[in-house]
Amino acid sequence: MIGIAAGAAAIIVGIMSLAWIPGLLVRPYVAQIPAEYMPIIGVLLFDMTVYWTHRFYHEIPFLWKFHAIHHSTKTLDWASGFRGHPFDGTLIAPAFVFLLVAGFSPELTGTLVVAQILLGLFLHANVRWRLRPLHKLIITPEFHHWHHTSEVDAIWSNYSTFLPIWDLIFGTYYMPKDRRPQVYGVEEYIPSGMAEQLLWPLKGMRNPVWILRHPLKAIAAVFRFAKLLVREMWRSATRKRGSKPNTAVIGAMTPSEVTLNPPGE
Repeated sequence: MIGIAAGAAAIIVGIMSLAWIPGLLVRPYVAQIPAEYMPIIGVLLFDMTVYWTHRFYHEIPFLWKFHAIHHSTKTLDWASGFRGHPFDGTLIAPAFVFLLVAGFSPELTGTLVVAQILLGLFLHANVRWRLRPLHKLIITPEFHHWHHTSEVDAIWSNYSTFLPIWDLIFGTYYMPKDRRPQVYGVEEYIPSGMAEQLLWPLKGMRNPVWILRHPLKAIAAVFRFAKLLVREMWRSATRKRGSKPNTAVIGAMTPSEVTLNPPGE
């Protein structure tokens, strides 16, 4: 049942992310790419889209509620790659939808999704490898461990999942040369039980029965939510390079504002 719900959520997120719009816009250009270059361009576009989706999951509070479950672990090992809320798996959905709509083959797109999942196990592994010559070329476990640390200087950094070039370009790269991350987790309350963690991000949302009883109000609420989400995405995407999110502003986007709660009810 959870798997079905997560699959449905992935479809909804893929559509509501509006990733299909730039996919349609670039489709004529993708059609002109020689076949031998399609995998290279596909990897770059997929990775850049995942970078921005991952960044939004950290910097938009409603999305962070789901992703925080994954980040709440105090220790990292390969199994940490599987630890997360089922709806957090929708993080790859916008990139998947974007590539398919843009005209990349389902085989290439599916391969990238599988590679993303498998690489995630390696990046979370509890290894001490520095792999320093590769730091600015490909993602290493140390790079992703810095992404998971709760140390203040490293928060909101290292969003890339294949190539660190996106963090370098957009000012979110963080790789100290003289130390390694010491503490992991989040500085906010996350319940410890599995059932509690599944329900925690949904706290404050409307009962699905309300949606069935008030379909028009629910549709209106979805549009309000989409508008608010796009506004927060824009705020994250346009913040000054190298700066940190304005938590005082972004933090105002609470679950009660983005759930199906119309004013006056």
